[in-house]
This record gives sequence, C-alpha cells and structure tokens, in this order.
Amino acid sequence: MNKISNVTVVMAAACLSIGLIALGFIIKGAALDIKGMERTVQVKGLAEREVVADTVIWPLQFNDADNNLEKLVERVEQKNDAVIAFLKLHGFDDQEISTGTQSIIDKQAREYANDNQKFRYVISSNIIVYSNAPDKVKNALSKVSQLAKQNIAIVQDNYQTRIEYIFTGLNDIKPAMVQEATEKAREVADKFAKDSNSRLGKIKTARQGQFSISDRDSNTPQIKNVRVVTSVEYYLSD
Repeated sequence: MNKISNVTVVMAAACLSIGLIALGFIIKGAALDIKGMERTVQVKGLAEREVVADTVIWPLQFNDADNNLEKLVERVEQKNDAVIAFLKLHGFDDQEISTGTQSIIDKQAREYANDNQKFRYVISSNIIVYSNAPDKVKNALSKVSQLAKQNIAIVQDNYQTRIEYIFTGLNDIKPAMVQEATEKAREVADKFAKDSNSRLGKIKTARQGQFSISDRDSNTPQIKNVRVVTSVEYYLSD
C-alpha cells in the first residue's frame, strides 16, 4: 500500500514539474509576443513662428542735481511735466503714462563723502510708459532727443531703462503650433517606419514641451520667435 502511495506521489510530482516547465515556455512565448507588440519609435516635432510684440514697457529716466534740495525737487517736478507733455504730444494718453519712483541721494550723508563734490543732492526720476502700441514708442523714441533742448537727458544705456517688448497672444497661436509640431513629428516617424520596413501605428505617448518666446535678434527686440517641441512615441508593426 505504501509502495503504491509513493509511486503516486512521484508521478504527481513529475506531472507538476512537466506542467511548470510547459507553463514557463508559454509565459516566455507570451512575453516575447508582447515585447514584439511593444516596438515603438520616439520622435520630436518642432514648430516655430515669428510674431510682433503687442505690448511695450518704456521707462524714461533722468537725473538732476543741486545743492538746494527744495529747488531741485521743484525743478524735477517741472521736468516730469515736460516729459509727460512730450509723450502726450506723440500720442500717449494718461492711461499709458505713470510716474515711477524717485530716489534722492544726499552725498554728504554718505560714510565716504567727498568734500570736492560739486552737488550735494542727486534725484533720479522715472516716467513709465505701458502701451499696446509699440509703433508709438518707436516713433517717440526717435525724437526723444528733443527733451535735451529742455535740459532733460533721458538715460538709455543701463538695464533699468531697457525697453521691454512683450507678446501676449500666445494662447491664440498655441493650438495651431502644437498641431504643426505633431504633424512634423509624424512625418519623421513615417520616414523611420518606411526605412525600417515597418508600419506606423497609433500614438503610445505624447508630450508637449514648453513654449519659449525670445527676441529674434538683439537689433529687433520687438520681433519675437515663438518655439515649441512636441515629443511623440508611436507603435511600430511589421
């Protein structure tokens, strides 16, 4: 009886081993089939577009100095009025013009004051133009030297007075640019599939890169280059 039981156990174990081996081959084959189905190609599509800025920020800064602070403040206020009058003469309205901060420096109050300094007080004044008409800024900028006739020297050679051109219409062109980038990515994927004797399948994954806006060049900051790169992964089949 025990002998029969032992034989039964051995046979069951052998059957189980054969079954496990067969299952391993089946799983291996299925894995290979799945791996074959997962053949993909990753491609990128680029879309670029040149646009013209629709908003401009123009800081107009000037400096003045005197030993009499009261007279200096009064003169700076008069110059502010002259700058605003100049801007209105060239088409800017009150909504586009604002008076920025003024800084007053007392040179004698400094720790390392120089007794040979000609003027004790220096004031820097700022008038800010925020406009949706860059062409008006371009026109006024070409004539800003007229203020020099009123003893107003506009500072134009430092970072604080840099004119900033902005493009605000990105949302209007986003869909078309994403479509263009995706179409270019598919063109690249199609060529790859043909070169590898494969057929292009459906999209597995797609990622839209960030939009970037930069000046086309340093001489025309009002012209912007908008750029986006789309990454797409496609299935391939024989």
